[in-house]
Amino acid sequence: MKHLRLLPALCLSALGLGVTLTGCNSDSKKLADKEKELEELRQLAELDKQEMENQYAEFALQYGEMKKTIRDDSLVARLDAEQRRAESLLKELKNVKNASAAEILRLKKELATVREVLKDYIRQVDSLQQLNQALMGERDAALADAARSKSEISGLNERNAGLSEKVAIAAQLNATAVSIEPLKNNGKAARKSKDIRRFSVSFTITRNVTAETGNRMVYVRMMKPNQQVVNPSGTFAYENKNIEYSAAKNVEYTGQEVRITMYVPVSEFLGAGRYSAHIFADGQMIGSGSLNLEK
Repeated sequence: MKHLRLLPALCLSALGLGVTLTGCNSDSKKLADKEKELEELRQLAELDKQEMENQYAEFALQYGEMKKTIRDDSLVARLDAEQRRAESLLKELKNVKNASAAEILRLKKELATVREVLKDYIRQVDSLQQLNQALMGERDAALADAARSKSEISGLNERNAGLSEKVAIAAQLNATAVSIEPLKNNGKAARKSKDIRRFSVSFTITRNVTAETGNRMVYVRMMKPNQQVVNPSGTFAYENKNIEYSAAKNVEYTGQEVRITMYVPVSEFLGAGRYSAHIFADGQMIGSGSLNLEK
């Protein structure tokens, strides 16, 4: 009977213990869930922090690349300052612990600012590059025009030079009908070489309306068969050098035909052979003639 009276009490105790165990199990589950949630949050925070670090590093790299394409010293200095700022914030972020939510939040807001500033500089640099391309296009076009103009001027100069050369050639005097006669002392023709005391060189300067009128110094260069000058009397300029002449005469030229006679004195014995007379004026040889002299 005594055992029967204890049965209800035992049953109540067992029931209470079951309730307590159930409550403990429930609290443990909630704690485990909470810890799991915190771990997930920590993992997300770590991923978020890593992503921010990547973006800061990328922004710093973009500033560095933009500096390479710019020649504006002022803009380069501003880009350099923003690059250093991004690198400094990246360094701060790497030193922040995951538990410092406030610091991570601050650096996340800074990241947004850095991103907007970078976008603005990208627009500036892009606009500057477009302007530079337009200026380079204008420069290239100007250079092409200058090259064309230079080519046209060169062609014009060549044509003018050719025209000037033609005019100069057309303006040259021309000596024709050149005759050489050996003379005695009395002015009569010499038949023997031992009797020659001078040569008479006669020629006609033809009419030339393009030639400049006025006084001209005309030279006769008489050459022996051995190519020595007869009666060398001085020198004159011809083809960038000075050569000897045998006789010289100041002639007035009016543009009309004129017959001229010049005399070359002889003070030496002359041998037989071919003698030639070359006539010069204005630095040009304007005519020539020759004579075969017998003993």
